[in-house]
Amino acid sequence: MEETKKEIPGNNRKKKIAITIFSVVLIAGALTGYFYVQYKKTHITTDDAFITGRIHTIASKVSGTAKNIYIKDNQTVKQGELLVEIDQADFGLRQKEASSGLEAEKSKLIELKSKLDTARQQFEELKSAVGAAKANLELQDANKKQAEADMKRAENLFKGDLISEERFEKTKTGYDVVLAQVKAVKEEVKQTESRLETQKAIIRQAYAAIEPQKALIIQKEASLAATELNLSYTKISAPTDGYITRKSVETGNQIQTGQPLMAVVSLYDIWIIANYKETQLERVKPGQKVEIEIDSYPGKKFTGKVESIMAGTGSVFSLFPPENATGNFVKVVQRIPVKIVLDKNTDSEHVLRIGMSVVPTVLIQE
Repeated sequence: MEETKKEIPGNNRKKKIAITIFSVVLIAGALTGYFYVQYKKTHITTDDAFITGRIHTIASKVSGTAKNIYIKDNQTVKQGELLVEIDQADFGLRQKEASSGLEAEKSKLIELKSKLDTARQQFEELKSAVGAAKANLELQDANKKQAEADMKRAENLFKGDLISEERFEKTKTGYDVVLAQVKAVKEEVKQTESRLETQKAIIRQAYAAIEPQKALIIQKEASLAATELNLSYTKISAPTDGYITRKSVETGNQIQTGQPLMAVVSLYDIWIIANYKETQLERVKPGQKVEIEIDSYPGKKFTGKVESIMAGTGSVFSLFPPENATGNFVKVVQRIPVKIVLDKNTDSEHVLRIGMSVVPTVLIQE
C-alpha cells in the first residue's frame, strides 16, 4: 500500500508533462497552420510557369544559293547585322535588264513629246497661214468688187463708143485676173484649213500616244523597283539584338522562298507565363510585385510584377477545346495564364533563357 501511494504522485507528474507537451505541440501546430494560411493568402505561388519571349524566325524572301554565312549557333548579334548573303548574280542581271527597259521607254516618251512640240509649232504656223490667207481673200474680194465696177463701167463706155476696144479688153482681162486670184486664194484658204485640221489630228494622236507611254514607264519603274527590292533581299540582316538559334543553313545550300534559316532570340525582352489555378486569382491584379525563383539558380531571387491576366483559360485556346455538354462531365480546376514581366536590371547579365522553369510568387498586399 505504501508503494502504491508513492507511485501515484509520479504518475500524475508524467501525465502533466504529457499534457503539457501535447498542448505545446497543439498550439504550435495551430500557430503554424494559422501563419501558413495567412502566408498562402498573401503569397500566391505556382510551379506551372516558364520563361518565354520573342523568337524571330529568319526566312528568305527570295530563292537562291547561299553565298556567305556570317554567323554561327548561339552567337550574339546586333540589329541590322548581316547574317546571310544570297548569290546576287541573277538578281543583278534582272535589275540591269529592268533598268535598260525603263530607259528605253523614257527615250520613247521624250521622242513622242518632241513630236508633239513639233506638231504644235506646225499647227501655230498653219493657223497663222490660215489667218494670212483669209486676210488675202478679203483683199482679193475687195479687188474683185472694184474690178466688177470697173468692168461694168468699161462695158457701158464701150457700148457708147466712149472707149476703145483695146481699153475694154484690158479692163476685162484685169477683171478675169482678179477672179482667178480670188479663186486661187479661196483654194489656198481651203487647203490651209484642211492642213490645219490634219495637224489637229496629228496632235491628238501624239497626245494619245503619250499617255499609254507614261503608263508603260510607270509599269517599267515598278518592275525595276521589284528587281531592286529582290536584290536587297539577297542580304538578310538581324531584325533585333539577340542570340542565334536553330541555324539550318550552310554555304552553298539552295534556299527557297519562305524557308526558315535560323531564329534570333531576344533575351532583352523576356517575360514569364504562370498558369495559376482559377481559385488562386481572386486577389491577383496587374501591378502586384512578384518574387521569382529559377530552378537553374537555386537561392537566387529575381523580381517582377504582374502585367496582365489572360482573358480565358489555357484549355479554351488549345487545339481541341473541351466540350462540357456531355453526360460524363467531370469538373476540373482550370488554369489561367498570367503574364509577369521582370523588373529592369533584375537580369542584367541575361542569364535567363526561354523555356526555363520558374516558381513565381505574387505578393498580395493586405
